[in-house]
Amino acid sequence: MTLTPSVASELSRPLPTVRLRVPVEEDAYAWYDAFKNREVMEFFGGKPKGVSVYEELTARQRKHDAELGYCLWTLLDEDDRVIGFTGAQPWPHTHYGPVGEIEIGWRLGREFWGRGYVAAAAQETLARVRAAGVPEVVAVVDARNARSIAVAEKLGMRAAESFTVPAAGAEPERRGRCFRLSL
Repeated sequence: MTLTPSVASELSRPLPTVRLRVPVEEDAYAWYDAFKNREVMEFFGGKPKGVSVYEELTARQRKHDAELGYCLWTLLDEDDRVIGFTGAQPWPHTHYGPVGEIEIGWRLGREFWGRGYVAAAAQETLARVRAAGVPEVVAVVDARNARSIAVAEKLGMRAAESFTVPAAGAEPERRGRCFRLSL
């Protein structure tokens, strides 16, 4: 795979300072605002999700943090603005993909792309899940998502298996790639 110049430069520059925190209730609205862009949602069904999706997601992440010691944390930039999330959670699907595994993931508001935030936050995520005793993580990435594939590779993850992501509603089936990293 050849990286686009913007992806290659993002991966070679010094990483910015980021802060991760357990999501609070208000973060559901901040995540909604950050992710309502169609480009952000291109590999997640293509359409923005409603606030209720993020209310449920942030509540589930607080529960994960309390029970597991890790979750999808709210990602804050140097100015303490909510710019997205990153973290780890049990793979949420039971009928495809790496069932039973711990997945790391990230999502960032469009205006913050290309600055190294995801790489910095993903490195912090790996340190935190390692400290929580997680022996291995996976990253599930849409096979067309060159930016997230580049982040997984920068983290030292190795491509493992591919699988079909079942169609949901009107969206078509798509290919997913699973990357693995032993901690």
